[in-house]
Amino acid sequence: MSSSNMTIHLKIWRQKNAESKGRFETYTLDSVNEHMSFLEMLDVLNEELIENGDDPVEFDYDCREGICGSCNLVINGRAHGPKHLTAVCQLHMRNYSDGDTVVIEPARAAAFPVIKDLVVDRSAFDRIIEAGGYVSVKTGSAPEANLIPVEQRKANLAFDYATCIGCGACVAACPNSSASLFTGAKIAHLNKLPQGEPERKQRVLAMVDQMEKEGFGDCSNFAECEAVCPVGISISAIAEMRRDYMKAMFDN
Repeated sequence: MSSSNMTIHLKIWRQKNAESKGRFETYTLDSVNEHMSFLEMLDVLNEELIENGDDPVEFDYDCREGICGSCNLVINGRAHGPKHLTAVCQLHMRNYSDGDTVVIEPARAAAFPVIKDLVVDRSAFDRIIEAGGYVSVKTGSAPEANLIPVEQRKANLAFDYATCIGCGACVAACPNSSASLFTGAKIAHLNKLPQGEPERKQRVLAMVDQMEKEGFGDCSNFAECEAVCPVGISISAIAEMRRDYMKAMFDN
């Protein structure tokens, strides 16, 4: 397979910790292969920095397969970069041209404090899940798959919402730093299924309240969250969350 190397100029946010004042620093890589993934390109940068005795750029990743949601970078002002339905770890340098300048920064939100450089603390998402993103069942062997019939349409919707990887792109893209798409998806995928019905009202009240406690903003229907979601979660999840929340409030 033929390939060509490019010169890429990087403008990267560097910040020692949440209390430190951050800044952009510029770097140039002269031998970026078009077949590299975006994270492999950052690996090459860090190898050069370490060889020169400089601190490497901290960035988050794990699976590098678009599954874990760790690679929540903002590239040239867009969460996860320019390619639709693609996480940063699945982005390749062939999407860029020789001589391009690429600006890389963390997902900026009050509820996502910077840990270092491009790494942010997304534990607020964990606390939202802990508030009600589960089904209380007795442990034991798995029940027979067809024991509880589920309408196909609802099963499909529940699966679509369950594909949320919790990357935080929705928060980074929202002008209000809202976590409504994440929270809505986590609520809806359980509320759609009969197993989630007993805790339906309690779940939506607890998770929405926790979302507000974490300092996320309100949704204003900009739909930027849907536009950058790497797995294509629909903003219909937000509408379902609002409907269920209002029903639970009235019932209480």
